[in-house]
Amino acid sequence: MHSQVFLLNVTAIIMKYAPIDSSLFVQNRDRFKQLMKPGSVAFILSNDQMPYSSDQFFPFRQHPDFFYLTGIDQEKSLLMLFPDSPNPALREVLFLLETNEHIAVWEGHKYTKDKAATASGITSVLWLPAFDAMMKEAMAYADFVYLSTIESPRYAGEVNYRNLRFVNDLKARYPLHHYLRATPLITGLRLVKSELELTLIRKAIDITTGAFLRVLNMVKPGVAEYEIEAEIIHEYISKRATGHSFYPIVASGASACVLHYTENNKICQDGDLLLIDTGAEYANYAGDLSRTFPVNGKFSNRQKDVYNACLRVMKQARSMLVPGTHIDAYHKEVMKIMEGELVGLKLLAKHEIKKQDPANPAMKKYFPHGTSHFMGLDVHDEGHRFETFRPGMVLSCEPGIYIQEEGIGVRIENDILITNDGPVDLTADAPVEAEEIEELLN
Repeated sequence: MHSQVFLLNVTAIIMKYAPIDSSLFVQNRDRFKQLMKPGSVAFILSNDQMPYSSDQFFPFRQHPDFFYLTGIDQEKSLLMLFPDSPNPALREVLFLLETNEHIAVWEGHKYTKDKAATASGITSVLWLPAFDAMMKEAMAYADFVYLSTIESPRYAGEVNYRNLRFVNDLKARYPLHHYLRATPLITGLRLVKSELELTLIRKAIDITTGAFLRVLNMVKPGVAEYEIEAEIIHEYISKRATGHSFYPIVASGASACVLHYTENNKICQDGDLLLIDTGAEYANYAGDLSRTFPVNGKFSNRQKDVYNACLRVMKQARSMLVPGTHIDAYHKEVMKIMEGELVGLKLLAKHEIKKQDPANPAMKKYFPHGTSHFMGLDVHDEGHRFETFRPGMVLSCEPGIYIQEEGIGVRIENDILITNDGPVDLTADAPVEAEEIEELLN
């Protein structure tokens, strides 16, 4: 497994993960500033703390765009970028919640100015009360204002989040400025990973692989899905991951046919297949791995046939993850490959395929989801169906076959880096051949 991690020579470890070389965030800001119009200022805010109850919060998770530009993993933070400001003091400023003895007693660590400067590479770090005056001066000089909102079509739009509140407040105070969208610019940058980012992604994937290998050592008939879930999070936390990059799926038997099954409360039975879909989050970067294996250590003939059919689709799909491929065309081609495998498994007949509705192909009964999604600071990272693959992009590759009438669900997922020299499988250390998995189980 890859073990190299870029570290800073600092004495304090702020988060579970090791400190990250601040040059990553300096480079990210420089790339973003090059995309900004002359005479423009950008305001990018951290995420809200989300209330769990009257005096408790859900674990804080930083806004990926804010983290991408700053490396700061703390609430109530704000970044101002004004590259060509006539006042040099406004060109790059990080604003933070001021720590004090009361906060230290009740909440523990908060960034000092020096530690925030070290983590972010930003030399001008101020406490939040200084923001209003500096914002007013910046708005007096700026013609254009870049702001960040959630623009993903997957977003339900039910939360009045911090960046959106800031957008509404600023536009009410300054209605005559020209407001621009920061999100598409940052999204475009985030799609292509730098070497420093790939180091962090590889670390997240290595920890995820370790959890899978750990599970193989304890799975047997009678084990509960929640016991397996416990083994996974134990491995993640013990290897300095923050936790899960998404809620883990531990689905035995027919539950594997539920795509987003998260109950994880069944007992694994002799003869069941077990589908695990999980990912570690390390330094806010996501791993994502799916594997399916027999609880009793031995695939039945039918289970192995379905498994190997899915594996063949995964390998062919993986080979297509190359620069220049259009993601929508890629998904359609994988569907054709899957159709052939489903015919071979006698789940579909050729005449059904010939007369099918193109808008609702017959294979969707057994393979109802897409094959790949972008990965990075989110497990389903930003990017859309009309993207063309470029070197440095990281995508999942996860075909599945779900046969509800037989209680068989199989999904195999690897994480793939696109390069000019062909796809690089970042999950190559996770066993995937049926015989190899059986050998490890036994």
